[in-house]
Amino acid sequence: MTPDVRPLVAGNWKMNGLRAALDEIKQIADGVDGSLSEKVETVLCPPSTLLYVATALAEDSPLQIGAQDCHHHNSGAYTGDISAEMIADLFASHVIVGHSERRKDHAESDALVCAKAEAALNVGLQAIICVGETQAERDDGQTLEVLARQIEGSVPEGARAENTIIAYEPVWAIGTGLTPTTGDIAIAHEFLRARLKERLGDEGARMRILYGGSVKPSNAREIVAIAHVDGVLVGGASLKATDFLAIFGAYEGLLDLEAAA
Repeated sequence: MTPDVRPLVAGNWKMNGLRAALDEIKQIADGVDGSLSEKVETVLCPPSTLLYVATALAEDSPLQIGAQDCHHHNSGAYTGDISAEMIADLFASHVIVGHSERRKDHAESDALVCAKAEAALNVGLQAIICVGETQAERDDGQTLEVLARQIEGSVPEGARAENTIIAYEPVWAIGTGLTPTTGDIAIAHEFLRARLKERLGDEGARMRILYGGSVKPSNAREIVAIAHVDGVLVGGASLKATDFLAIFGAYEGLLDLEAAA
């Protein structure tokens, strides 16, 4: 954890969730409504089909609602796309950009990810910018080189700690059940912190860096205790309220221990 930085537990539902899943969102909204929410933020990113109802369900809860992607233009002839302005209009607060599945499956470049992040910031959304290396890049010893390139190309110049979040998601760990060692995560996050400080000064020093990639209740407490890990971006485990709330609960008592250290 980074001192004096409020952690964030975020959930990415990806292309999962029908109306029947709204009950899970309501359970999560109710479950995070306690004293721990004063110390730890939460955001859930369901599919866009559920955004409006999800924001209504979370209205009286500390739970925030975000989207999983946005277009880099506010409007236009872009059939099937959704703009950052539309997301904000639905009372959402965050949007994920640059997830590895978007980078790979839709050939999104760093420049496009940066443009999407700028579009989000321009309408008052918080951008969760994803970075991370593939298995091949890891095997070739290119992890830090890839992270440096993605931070340089994907993070807008106007990014600030209050509106931009970085999510380190090693691509090879997403949905595979594989998790880097705590040492590997610490090295990546320390490197990202240094690059952010180099680019953005004090803003980079305070910008939250989340870890994502096969986060689950059984490993969450170990992960969130690592230096410069300011929360987690949870995939499959965020689909069930019990799992998401257990990950959120990993911070119970941990922040008090850090403060006393």
